[in-house]
Amino acid sequence: MDNPRDPTSPASARAEPDGLSLTELLTAALSRRRPLIDQLEAEACDCYRVFHGTAEGWPGLSIDRYGDYLLAQTWGDPLDAPALAAIETLLGARFDLPLIWNPRGSGAGPGSPLPSGLPELPIGEELGLRYGLPPRHRGQDPLLFLDLRAARRRVLAESAGLEVLNLFAYSCGIGLCAAKGGASAVWNVDFAASALEVGRQNAERNGLNEPSTRYLNEDVLPALRQLAGLSVPLRRGKHPRYLRLRPRQFDLVVLDPPTWSTGPFGAVDIVRDYAGLFKPALLATRPGGRVLATNHAAQVAREDWWAILERCAVKAGRPLRDLEPIEPEADFPSLDGAPPLKMVLATVG
Repeated sequence: MDNPRDPTSPASARAEPDGLSLTELLTAALSRRRPLIDQLEAEACDCYRVFHGTAEGWPGLSIDRYGDYLLAQTWGDPLDAPALAAIETLLGARFDLPLIWNPRGSGAGPGSPLPSGLPELPIGEELGLRYGLPPRHRGQDPLLFLDLRAARRRVLAESAGLEVLNLFAYSCGIGLCAAKGGASAVWNVDFAASALEVGRQNAERNGLNEPSTRYLNEDVLPALRQLAGLSVPLRRGKHPRYLRLRPRQFDLVVLDPPTWSTGPFGAVDIVRDYAGLFKPALLATRPGGRVLATNHAAQVAREDWWAILERCAVKAGRPLRDLEPIEPEADFPSLDGAPPLKMVLATVG
């Protein structure tokens, strides 16, 4: 199962409120971010969102800093020459970094060529950790989801001595934070061997390639259900192979699923059936432990999602003691105070 994430709501039309130009929108965005960027740079963090078009006046465009380069991504309309020039002129003056443009979606073109002076594997830093961040690779999503920084920050601060299960681990950023934070065991589970290999390389890069860290190249559904002590449902006539695991509980379970995907063991659908993932996550959590859950479907309201989590927990016999929201940091503003990415730290009874 893949873990695609669209950090802006796709839009075919670009909005220019009150007649503001892209240059003016970018200038305002930089001004709003100044305190956060100062804080992050004081932390030696050089990975953050520079422009969040959905909330800042240009839907379908995001611009991120990843260490030694700026990455513009578009969903829907491509960037034309004047827009590219405006971005390069303003942000080039602020950051003195090359700009790379990656169009997204079906039928998207190649974007801009990679600058000649860029390192073969650019390195970005966040929260005291170094990540290999190629601007292009075999997938479309960047190898570090910047909107999840608040969750990584929390795991880094609170994982000492904990056994951590990181589901839909992708490139294992949260697992890496858990290891650096002193977790006694970290299990990263993802179906994509290439993403897990990125996680291994980053662990080695940071001196965190510990024997207590495991990388399980497996579909999350059979792995999680076995750890929860549940059976693995198989479709009639289908007998896919999967790694056999014994039931086990963890102190912290991180559940960061894609919006929708399907595989040989069924579908992941966080809009219609989040409980299908949350129940086994609860059962794989020790009493008094916590589940750090995310939902980045924009059409799901946080209150409705929380109600689903609470009902599911009661039905599973593991009622929640507490639900604590984790808000995205200030480089991911929201027009209505309800960002698409919802994160919660749930304490399990």
